[in-house]
Amino acid sequence: MPTSLVTGGAGFLGSHLCDYLLERGHRVICVDNLETGSLENIKHMKDGANFRFEMSDITGHYEIDEPVDFVYHMASPASPIDYARLPLHTLKVGAYGTHNTLGLAKKHRARFLLASTSEVYGDPLVHPQPETYWGNVNPIGPRGVYDEAKRYAEALTMAYLRQQGVDTGIVRIFNTFGAKMRPNDGRAIPTFLRQALTDKPVTVFGDGSQTRSFCYVDDEIEGIYRLFMRGDAYPTNIGNPVEYTMLELAEIVVELTGTSSPIVYETLPEDDPKVRKPDISRARATLGWEPKVPVREGIARTIEYFRSLVDTERLPART
Repeated sequence: MPTSLVTGGAGFLGSHLCDYLLERGHRVICVDNLETGSLENIKHMKDGANFRFEMSDITGHYEIDEPVDFVYHMASPASPIDYARLPLHTLKVGAYGTHNTLGLAKKHRARFLLASTSEVYGDPLVHPQPETYWGNVNPIGPRGVYDEAKRYAEALTMAYLRQQGVDTGIVRIFNTFGAKMRPNDGRAIPTFLRQALTDKPVTVFGDGSQTRSFCYVDDEIEGIYRLFMRGDAYPTNIGNPVEYTMLELAEIVVELTGTSSPIVYETLPEDDPKVRKPDISRARATLGWEPKVPVREGIARTIEYFRSLVDTERLPART
């Protein structure tokens, strides 16, 4: 039975990855400080013989007292609300957290995968974005703490490969959605769903013409796993190449929820990218991967999860 360590394993993507690995016969060690993760996401795993939870802040030194075969470094605040609230911690996770986790992988002779992000491309001048594009990032803007933390983490990962001989990989994750996202996460789909299901205005920034590409979480996790098992050391985009404007996305949410909420417009945040779409030619060629779940179907599935939050009063309905 292989043992997989997942940092940030109580978060949105991390907890889905823990589930996926358990289903495939792995022993899973979940490491999280619960800053943005939640025990609710892993409560169904905690009593299993092959699951272990370690409450730890990876920005400090930490150790695992049993053999580890695979390390998935998923930990980091990942929404604009989180890294605006935790700018220094976001930078520390990208720097110290990545350094400590790479050191742990080296000690255990484990393969290591860094969860990077499409944010390394910044407000891109090349569209769609291939892995060879170096990006257009404002290092001193409000998004810079996340963008540069991930860019540094990529450089550190490659340095450990070249100098220390650690077996590493890098996945650049594009916008992902599904169950276990926090209603107040701040990202587009959970925000739209929270607003629509509580009969509040659905807020679109700017004129809504900026575009994003959204991948359903089941497809994203499958792509990450394939990359870990089959990929090489260089970054690979895993995301959905089907592009939507933010207004189109809001209109889909309004339609599928059946809400009477109006769509309203607010000022566009500073450095908000105008476009974002992955070139997944590399993932198709090397992994045989591409997303299968259409965005509308994924949103319909996610609506059911958010309705359950309303039903259990974890997302109070508007009165």
